Amino acid sequence: MKPPRPLRVHRHPISGHCHRVELYLTLLDLPFERVHVDLSTGAHKAPAFLAMNAFGQIPVIEDGDFVLADSAAIMVYIGERYDTDGRFWPRSPEGKAAVQRWLSAAAGPLMFGLAAARRVRLLGVKLDYEGAVATGTRLLEVLEGELARRPYLVGSTPTVADLTMYAYVARAPEGGVPLEPYPTVRAWLSRIEALPGFLPMMVAPPKS
Repeated sequence: MKPPRPLRVHRHPISGHCHRVELYLTLLDLPFERVHVDLSTGAHKAPAFLAMNAFGQIPVIEDGDFVLADSAAIMVYIGERYDTDGRFWPRSPEGKAAVQRWLSAAAGPLMFGLAAARRVRLLGVKLDYEGAVATGTRLLEVLEGELARRPYLVGSTPTVADLTMYAYVARAPEGGVPLEPYPTVRAWLSRIEALPGFLPMMVAPPKS
């Protein structure tokens, strides 16, 4: 199923939350246009943007007249509306629940671990850096164990769980968390990057 006109994705190129949405759309070969949100000028806090997302956070998508914020909600929406053959969005209750487990992890240890450490290093955000590194390292240890049992987070094929977790894990070194100790995780990243139509994520410039 294709949308009658391209979706609009309000985003910033170094955001892993935005990348997961764009990656899903690209892998499904769905048309979309990017709308740059200049975080440095506070565009995400401007009235026009807050009318779409009162929390002032990216990404936000527009699908015709339907507006939706929050990357996890957007991934579910794309899966339900456009991934009808279940390529990345399982159609069974068990499969959806298994994916939801990782959407929750993305909003928990991924967000407060690897993503937070990256924000400190790239943007100079004042957070508990040591705590973020510890949380991120523990997450990588969990992923290493999980992926030793199966090629992808939910089973033998990639799902929204993998697409959601990918960006901040792949960019962990930008937050000062090395991936060398986790060969199974690195192999999983390579499998995702080998998917037909994979969308690379922008490598963020170092903080000056």
